Amino acid sequence: MSEKAPPKIVTLLDQRTVRPSSASLVLGPRQRVVANGLLQDTLHRPLRDLRISVTDRCNFRCSYCMPKEVFNKDYPYLPHASLLNFEEITRIAKQFVAHGVQKIRLTGGEPLLRKNIEILIEQLSALRTVEGAPLDLTLTTNGSLLKRKAQALKAAGLQRITVSLDGLDDDVFRSMNDVDFPVAEVLEGIEAAREAGLGPIKVNMVVKRGTNDHEIIPMARHFKGTGVVLRFIEYMDVGATNGWRMNDVLPSAELVARLQAELPLVALEAASPGETAQRWGYADSHGKHDVHAGEVGVISSVTQAFCGNCNRARLSTEGQLYLCLFASQGYDLLSLIRGDASDADIASAIGRIWLGRTDRYSALRSAQDPSSDSGKRRVEMSYIGG
Repeated sequence: MSEKAPPKIVTLLDQRTVRPSSASLVLGPRQRVVANGLLQDTLHRPLRDLRISVTDRCNFRCSYCMPKEVFNKDYPYLPHASLLNFEEITRIAKQFVAHGVQKIRLTGGEPLLRKNIEILIEQLSALRTVEGAPLDLTLTTNGSLLKRKAQALKAAGLQRITVSLDGLDDDVFRSMNDVDFPVAEVLEGIEAAREAGLGPIKVNMVVKRGTNDHEIIPMARHFKGTGVVLRFIEYMDVGATNGWRMNDVLPSAELVARLQAELPLVALEAASPGETAQRWGYADSHGKHDVHAGEVGVISSVTQAFCGNCNRARLSTEGQLYLCLFASQGYDLLSLIRGDASDADIASAIGRIWLGRTDRYSALRSAQDPSSDSGKRRVEMSYIGG
């Protein structure tokens, strides 16, 4: 018998965010790619991190992600039948793990809105890396449902949690989430996660100049010494609905200088290869890192590209694979998993896609005026997660 032909990979353009293009995309060699944990792209970057969006819905309307004027009652969210079910997600994830993925992060939208997400977490927590170790299984949430769900998430096998929180001032926070949600309930969710043993806990603060940058020092003081790692993220030009302008970006260098003036810091080494955050530890009176005081991180997604060691892939809630947070084009894995493709077929398709990966958007943007391509149509953050 002759060997079964490799399955066709369908190139997808998200019609909600980009215009169709007839340009062909080179997918690399057509022979089968066997998963052995050693996969690298054209820039010799391994595949280690998979972000999985489990829903395109969210109960917040943050201006930098899902502004209310776009994501209103008439917005065409994906129908339930279009979403990957938990067994499909786990099957695809298993093929990524076979290629070397060690970390899976569940995102959204707001992932805790996905009904019975604990079942998915339990399924994913049973997977093992090529070395036989448990996955680093984590989830990013806005914290609104965390107090209610923290214990169940931990019991299902979730290891860590990241909470998005853009300020401690209640008026500022209610204004930024644009649904009048109180900051106190998010803080209660963080405490519930700590008590459940979901840690280390990270808190992500997107900093927008003139909107919440006055909250930097209060946030740092609040979480210092708590064991929570606070990370400041530059306001990003993801998608085309958030009205991004370079003038709204507070560069991480300026942010660190503000922190240093109030809370002396010392630079720390990266925690792992491909880490997006630059780590800064609170300094003691001798200028050394005070481990009890903890650390902060800065993610310089606009002013300092970290494409060179990016090892992340992103799977949308309807089974489309994206190779960059700033991508305009994805690959349809849904048609493979709902067709007659075997696990080996799916693994080979993933391998060919990654082998052909050339994405380095942030590096290219950094070499020019970051505002010059801000009008280009790209996939929305709410669709593939941050």
